[in-house]
Amino acid sequence: VLSFGYWTTNFAEVQRALSAKNLSAAQRTPLIAAFPKIFIVFLVMIPGLVAAVLVPKIGTSGSDLQYNEAIPYLMQELLPNGVLGIAVTGLLAAFMAGMAANVSSFNTVFTTDIWQRYVVKDREDAYYVRFGRLITAVGVMASIGTAFIASSFSNIMSYLQTLFSFFNVPMFVVFIIGMFWKRASMKSGVWGLLAGTTAAMVNYFWIYKQGVIDIPSDQGANFVSAIVGFVAGAVVMVVVTLFTAPKPEAELAGLVYGTRSPGVPEPPAAGDDAWYRRPALLGWSAIVLAALCYLPYSL
Repeated sequence: VLSFGYWTTNFAEVQRALSAKNLSAAQRTPLIAAFPKIFIVFLVMIPGLVAAVLVPKIGTSGSDLQYNEAIPYLMQELLPNGVLGIAVTGLLAAFMAGMAANVSSFNTVFTTDIWQRYVVKDREDAYYVRFGRLITAVGVMASIGTAFIASSFSNIMSYLQTLFSFFNVPMFVVFIIGMFWKRASMKSGVWGLLAGTTAAMVNYFWIYKQGVIDIPSDQGANFVSAIVGFVAGAVVMVVVTLFTAPKPEAELAGLVYGTRSPGVPEPPAAGDDAWYRRPALLGWSAIVLAALCYLPYSL
């Protein structure tokens, strides 16, 4: 659920599909991205194996290096100065691109989907542009403040996975139930999201941090928090749905599985109807390739 929650509900990722030139390109965007994502594990694993050979005691009490310092160590020791500069530039560029996507997505989601829809309605575009600039500045300042929270974690990945277990997983619950169950209501989605987030936070900050249950690592606690958040959000959403009125099916057309999209289906653009560009082929190919990569480790 951590993986699916990131790839299907993280608004920085979804925005890339929403900005595609047409429906066919939007469908292929996450499917094409799935192929290099399958092999990310090798980029993580191989440097660690190299560092384990060069520094046999890495990650132990007999070494000053931790496992998460493997790549910086290899960059420092093995790369020539010129190549080291390129590598650092690439890391900074990737970080800046990710942050830019998050900032623009936060601006769009908060201004358009929350402020314009529920707080201040029917104002001129200039007002929402000014508000978007203001909320962007507020969001950037708040994110700078979270650096003090991140400093308490052993590495940035544990910090990110903690946030994903709090927010992405409950959002994934709401999306997946809402996409396949026409009976689900807006109120049940809100309460499911709140319940999942609260349950995940309680598990992490109270059950794990206070030592109620012994979990060996932060990452292990993140996995448990994700499971707790998923189950709590799903249960609350289903229960609340049974006591609330559903939306008219006409408003769900094209949004929920089993309902037909209104209007005429968009025809594929020139060249998009080629057999190798079909979303079904790309999707099933990615699934089969991922299964083949896991097969050697399961035998």
